[in-house]
Amino acid sequence: MKTGLYKDVGTALTNLPLLGQPEVSCDWTSARSRLGGGIAFRSLSGVWPGRSGWLATIKSESRLKHLLQRLPSYCPELMNELWTCINSSLPGVSRKSDGWVGLGCCELAISAECRRECRQVRYRECMGSTCCSYAGRHTTCREYCQAIFRTDSTPTVSQINAVNEYCQSHSAQLLSCVSNFTKSYPIRSPIDSLYCCDRAEATHCQVACRRILRTMSTEHEIMEGLIDECGSQPLPQEPMWQCFLGSGTAHRRAEGAHSHCAQIRDMCQEISTNWGSQTWQDFDQLCEYNPVETELINCLADVREPCHSPSVLRPTELFRSCNVQSDQGAMNDIKLWSNGTIKMPFMNIPVLDIRKCLPDMWKAVACSLQIKPCHSKSRGSVICKSDCLDILTQCGDRKRFHEGQTPERICELLSPIDDPERCIPLHRYLIPSSLGNSIVEEVIHPCNPNPCPSNHLCQVNRRGCLDELTCQPFLCVPGCKLGEASEFLVQQDARIQVPTRTGPTGCHEVCSCGPSGRLENCAEMPCWDTDEPCIVAGQRKSHGSSFKIDCHTCSCFAGDTICSTRECLDFDSSEEDRRHFTGLPCSCPDRFVPVCASNGRTYPSACVARCMGFKDHQFVFGLCRLSNPCTGKPCQRNQRCIPKYRVCLSDSSDCLQYECVGRPGACDKSSLEPACDTDGLVHPSPCQLQQAGKTLAYMGHCQDACRKPQQVCGHNGETYITVCDAFTDRVAVDYEGPCHAVGAMSDGAPDSACSVIPCPPLSTPGCQPVTPPGACCPICASMLQILWNKEQMNTFSKLNKNQPVTVHDVLQIMRLHVSVPQCDVFGYLSIDHELVVLIAPVDHQPTPLQIEACSTEAEKIDSLINYASPTLVSHVPLSAFLASEIKTSHIRSSGAAPPSPLPPGLCFLLGLLIAAAPVLHQV
Repeated sequence: MKTGLYKDVGTALTNLPLLGQPEVSCDWTSARSRLGGGIAFRSLSGVWPGRSGWLATIKSESRLKHLLQRLPSYCPELMNELWTCINSSLPGVSRKSDGWVGLGCCELAISAECRRECRQVRYRECMGSTCCSYAGRHTTCREYCQAIFRTDSTPTVSQINAVNEYCQSHSAQLLSCVSNFTKSYPIRSPIDSLYCCDRAEATHCQVACRRILRTMSTEHEIMEGLIDECGSQPLPQEPMWQCFLGSGTAHRRAEGAHSHCAQIRDMCQEISTNWGSQTWQDFDQLCEYNPVETELINCLADVREPCHSPSVLRPTELFRSCNVQSDQGAMNDIKLWSNGTIKMPFMNIPVLDIRKCLPDMWKAVACSLQIKPCHSKSRGSVICKSDCLDILTQCGDRKRFHEGQTPERICELLSPIDDPERCIPLHRYLIPSSLGNSIVEEVIHPCNPNPCPSNHLCQVNRRGCLDELTCQPFLCVPGCKLGEASEFLVQQDARIQVPTRTGPTGCHEVCSCGPSGRLENCAEMPCWDTDEPCIVAGQRKSHGSSFKIDCHTCSCFAGDTICSTRECLDFDSSEEDRRHFTGLPCSCPDRFVPVCASNGRTYPSACVARCMGFKDHQFVFGLCRLSNPCTGKPCQRNQRCIPKYRVCLSDSSDCLQYECVGRPGACDKSSLEPACDTDGLVHPSPCQLQQAGKTLAYMGHCQDACRKPQQVCGHNGETYITVCDAFTDRVAVDYEGPCHAVGAMSDGAPDSACSVIPCPPLSTPGCQPVTPPGACCPICASMLQILWNKEQMNTFSKLNKNQPVTVHDVLQIMRLHVSVPQCDVFGYLSIDHELVVLIAPVDHQPTPLQIEACSTEAEKIDSLINYASPTLVSHVPLSAFLASEIKTSHIRSSGAAPPSPLPPGLCFLLGLLIAAAPVLHQV
């Protein structure tokens, strides 16, 4: 049972109320007791969704796809006059557009038919948008124009006359564009050409031809079906094709449409579309209801609406579309189902009175399919097979079932999966939360619902405010849409990787989100051969697939196998091998004699640095952060040298640990990024701090706990002067005092080096912690270990004027994808060069609800990486991520401390301040 089904159903019947029942709501806000703490239903006092315009947007688009892909096959590039005419026939078609994330998903479809449907399904809407845009501000003209494209039937004479009458004095371009479209519409029935089938030479082709003409309605379907069945291209010299191409005017007009509209179709592909639409019935049947197309479904779902957490009630679960529109859709579903039939594009299911038969279960179905819970393995919208069987066995009206229709057969088609990680188990939403009576305000979601204008991106406010009385927990930042009609926004100045318009799969370009709200300054990247497999132990691994070799995480990238460099201890290792195994690279001794390498990373010994590829001249003894990179006075006399410690992921350019700055001119007073100086004074931004002649201590508001130096050791093996200094570097604290040990890097490695380290108690009793690689002490947080591609990092560096890609850059972008202010992102480059990311609670004594929320946020990001979701990997440099492994913290039910109410606003303030709170309890 897919979500697209019911939205189509929701417009097919009259909206009748479910008499005697409260209306269903999926906004998770109240009436928790109705389902024992599960799905929330509430009465909306008779307020129902508006119905105007719904029927107009739900029509099938099955007749919209004509012979738009065949002209290049018929007309070679040498026909200059023809192509010149086509290129000039529609003004504006050469305008460069900026993004098409949704179309990149189409390449994930397994079947060729599905790929074609995916690419062409929005052709009519795109052409309508293009033609009607010529109306300008003339509302009446625009409305009559839009009526031409609103339904799937042939435009009527009255519609065409109305456009001519009201638009003639406004835009000749509009009239010409509409005329080209209306002339392209087929006016003949396919069965009128049945006689052409007799001209096929092969008998099987004649039979197939008759079947195709009787069962298929569009020129595109017929053409593709004949090519597949008869095994020949549409060449005029072949008798059957000669008949089709010459029979009457219909096919001539269809080919004419191909000529005039090919460029419009290409523009539609370039600008992408609004992938939030659920009106594509053909696409639904061919792709979205096909279990084979899970990868495509997930990709489209991520572009339409990424996974996020709901506002209240179940704040540790991930959902899509948790908004008013989903409420309305679910209520509409319940009304329609009460009529006794669930209508779908390809079947009708008779059901008993759902007001009496499992009413709560039906409400759970309506909510779960509208809200669409996200899972780590699959983010589709299929309810689990066992639930499907249960509800249809008890509530299916078998007296009205069609011949051969049974609950088993229906569920095998609609819900073939029973893995709770790949389908929606309804029982989760019919039982109380395992967290009991947690205070909902312990976890807030300031960007859900979205409070920002349509051209602005909502972000969690992690900078804080100088005036806390007017402070908001969110920021609205200008953004760019990845396409003319896309709802997918990225923030201004972000660098985005998108597929090229003309290149094959695997060709991308990197663009910037400019002040105009459009992607600009695009630069092409090297193309990757995504068809090239990797051969691993005699087996073929496809591009993008991840797998294990011994203890290594590996990924196939354009024919190259990229693996982690962990040290592995085989099960059949000898006692001698086990005794000498340290888990460190090259089995180096676990002694801590640190060296600072040219990438800005401190390694525990010269042995480890050499093992990771550094020559002796590329590292010096000592900790990186305790050296002064400005000692040699590298800057010009009129510039000031400021230390800028960073760890670089790219090595195609120098990883300088300082920057040379002149005295700043006027600072942008609207830009707020609090910075604390060494005197304990906060400044609105680093620019204003520098303008005041002060020295930066750390970013964020000044903290009392950081007024005096108190060294701490970070998870990266680096010693920081204060915990605030560590947080500025986005590094969480391992233990108090300077670093003097290196922890285990893999399972089976001894922890003797950490035996002398006094670890602090865990932040929450009963927490099942994780221990980051190379650290000594466990922490109550969730951890990702990410495999990444250095070659791509180097490419991004070169495209950005040889500016290095740093760990800090990556973490700052990842923070944007954590939607809960009570959780923040920390991380470091491990000594074996995996990227370790921690998503940890910011409260120094987090509640079980907050710990679960951070674990869920980590699961979301882990899933986005492993599925190469455009939500995440369109961002440069996150697109260099190959695979992720996750370890999460949870609260043991037996040892969990009862949640206690927090003062109003405390969580919010803790989430805003870059404070010492997250790990002060550990130091």
